[in-house]
Amino acid sequence: MPTDIVMPQMGESIFEGTITKWLKKPGDKVQRDEPLFEISTDKVDAEIPAPASGILQDIKVVEGNTVQVNTVVGTIAGDGEAAPPRAPAKTSAPPSEKIPAAAPPPAAPAELQATAEPERPEGDDHARSSPLVRKIAREHNVNLSQVPGTGMGGRITKQDILTFLDRPETPSVPAVSGRVSAPAASSSSVPSPRSAAAAPAAVPGDAVPMTQMRKIIAQRMIESRRTSAHVHCMFEVDITRIVQLRNKTKSAFEQRHGARLTFMPFFVRAVIIALQQFPIVNASIEGENIRYHPHVNVGIAVALDWGLIVPVLKNADELNFLGLQRGISDLGERARSKKLKPEEVEGSTITVTNPGQFGAVFGLPIINQPNSAILGVGGITKAPLVVTDNDGNDSIAIRSVVHLTLGYDHRLIDGAVADQFMALVKKTLENWSEEVG
Repeated sequence: MPTDIVMPQMGESIFEGTITKWLKKPGDKVQRDEPLFEISTDKVDAEIPAPASGILQDIKVVEGNTVQVNTVVGTIAGDGEAAPPRAPAKTSAPPSEKIPAAAPPPAAPAELQATAEPERPEGDDHARSSPLVRKIAREHNVNLSQVPGTGMGGRITKQDILTFLDRPETPSVPAVSGRVSAPAASSSSVPSPRSAAAAPAAVPGDAVPMTQMRKIIAQRMIESRRTSAHVHCMFEVDITRIVQLRNKTKSAFEQRHGARLTFMPFFVRAVIIALQQFPIVNASIEGENIRYHPHVNVGIAVALDWGLIVPVLKNADELNFLGLQRGISDLGERARSKKLKPEEVEGSTITVTNPGQFGAVFGLPIINQPNSAILGVGGITKAPLVVTDNDGNDSIAIRSVVHLTLGYDHRLIDGAVADQFMALVKKTLENWSEEVG
């Protein structure tokens, strides 16, 4: 008897979900717990595993449709069951209606990527891909400079490298036919949604519907602006000591703990220390009351190829430096691979975002409701600074500098408190003395 595939309920307050991508097509074999389709809800994007092993017999809800939880979206026939002829218009017509319109345009991006790829230096692989993508590349001995990226700024996504691995014959096909046949092949395989999503960029002037995630981001940003009295203050911080410490210990840290040593846990730790002295920055407004939260739950903004999400590191004030690094890395990886649970994007009390990773000197971030503050971390650059020694003598030296911006709700946090909070964050970072593990 066929097994029904249902839209899962991803949290108590979630009553519907949008199917954004089917990872299999009717007739494909599937294994139990293998990722089968992707959904988007107002909390999180996620990959949904197959409920049973067998053959994907039917797709009842096509990509882009939103349905109530527990709705049957497809069926899986058992290995021993004979699947009916794959003729229902319900499953085949919608993809064919979308693909012809979207299939021709991807030829242009594919051609542009093919010509632009040699210009990308191999050393840029880390900037254009996630750790998960680089892990897959290492396991399959793939040079990432040969993989066209369809993400923002040419970033190589997980789907890009999986597509590359699924088409080993592509390099041997003549250049012209390769560019034309690749989009056609994608119409019946996994990467079709990705190609279709990239198509509008090649057709200026087209009106493209917002994704579910983009709608939610737009709604929440407007709501935050209307809710909070946004004010920002910026501090210049000399983190030369931290940069030297990281350069000295990052190799040993990775060998000892199996995790990369990044700068983010330094900033999060400094925020936690400052919050202990200024708990109002970790509070939130509830009607005419102020809620002082007993723990520090840090939201870490993660930029995705398809939007933005803020997973939450719960009880961060109870973690040591190693715990912070592992927690931040884990949340980032699972956010990019759509493995987060709804409860992992809820309950933040303060947020940290890092526009500096893309080269920004600083940013003026919008508060993540219902938080009252958000810290923006700018890019780390070298600059000449006046340095005073212990004897009071001044000199000019090249130092590693970062600009930190605190966006705060002036209804709750006064300017003097915000400045004192940031002064303590600055002092902690400039005089870092904590062991990194």
